Amino acid sequence: MASSVALSHGFPFDPAYGYDAPEALLAVPAPPAPDDFDAFWRGRYARAHAVGTRPVLGPVEEERDGVRIHGVTFTSVGGVRLGGWLALPAEGPVRYGFVVGHGYGGRQRPGRDLPAPLPGAAAILPCVRGMGERSRMPGIPDVADTHVLHGIGSRETYVIGDCAADLWCAASALTELVPELARAGLPGGPRLGYLGESFGGGLGALALPWDDRFGAAQLTVPTFGNHPLRLTLPCAGSGEAVRAHHREDPEVTGVLRYFDAATAAGRLTLPTLVAAALFDPSVPPPGQFAVHNALAGERELQVLTAGHFAYRGMVSEAAELDARRTRFFGERLAPAV
Repeated sequence: MASSVALSHGFPFDPAYGYDAPEALLAVPAPPAPDDFDAFWRGRYARAHAVGTRPVLGPVEEERDGVRIHGVTFTSVGGVRLGGWLALPAEGPVRYGFVVGHGYGGRQRPGRDLPAPLPGAAAILPCVRGMGERSRMPGIPDVADTHVLHGIGSRETYVIGDCAADLWCAASALTELVPELARAGLPGGPRLGYLGESFGGGLGALALPWDDRFGAAQLTVPTFGNHPLRLTLPCAGSGEAVRAHHREDPEVTGVLRYFDAATAAGRLTLPTLVAAALFDPSVPPPGQFAVHNALAGERELQVLTAGHFAYRGMVSEAAELDARRTRFFGERLAPAV
C-alpha cells in the first residue's frame, strides 16, 4: 500500500487531513444508521422500480472505441424526464450491461467513461436531475455547491435521494432498451455492473445495496462517507457548502444520517472495487476510506496518491486502475449471452 503523501498545494488546509499513514485511514468507521435506515431506502427503491421509464433511444451521435453512442431519455421518479447517453457494441451482441454515474461537475458528453470495462458491453450514462445540459430542470440548481443543498431540510425532499433513484431508473431504462439485459436480477439472469466516481461513487454506495440487478461495482474517490466526520473537515468540494449550511442549521445532521455513503456501504454485499485517495482537497480521504471500510461484502482497494488533483504519476495510476477494473468485472460478471 502507498505511504502518506506530501504534495505541494495552495489550499489553506491539509488535503491529507493529518492522516499520516494508510493504516489510520483504514480504521475510519461508518457512523451508526438510524433505526429505519433500511426501511427508508427499500421504500425509495420500490417506488423507483415501479416507475415506467419509457426510454427513447436517439440516433447515433458518435462511434469510437468499438461502440456506437446514442442519446437517450427516460422517466425517473416524480415524472421527470432525464437525458444521457447509451453506448452499444458496434458489432456483435450485448454481453454485459453497465450503469455509469458521473461526478459533481455533471456530464457534458461521454469521455473516459467509455468504452465500458468489458468487450460487448452496453452502458447507460445518465445525467441525474439538475446536472448537465440533458437533465437540467427548473427549480434544481445545476452547480454542485447549491445542488447539494437542494431540499436538504427533509429526508423526503433531499435531492440526493432522488439522484440515487435516477440511477435505479437508468438501470430500468437500460434493461428495457437492451433485450439481452431484460432479465437482469432474475434467477439465472445477468447482473449489471456499476461505475461511479466522486459524486457518482457516493450515489452508488447509497443506491446499490437495495437493487438485486447489480452484480459488481467500482466506486472511485466516493463522496458522502461519514458525514459527522466530514462536517469537521474543510474542503474545496460540495462538502464545504454542507458544512456552511450545518453551521446555520445544526439540525440538518438528522437528514444527513440517511444519506451517508459509509452507512449504506455496511449494507452493500456485492463485490466492490474502491479506489480511495490519500490526498484529496475536494473529497476528504477519511470519508472515502470510511466507505471502503464499511463494505459488507467482498472488496478490493486501490490506494491512489491523490484525487481531484493533478500529480506526477496520475496517468500510470489511472492505467493501473483501468486494468484492475477490467480484471475485476471480468471475474465477477457472467455474460448475458
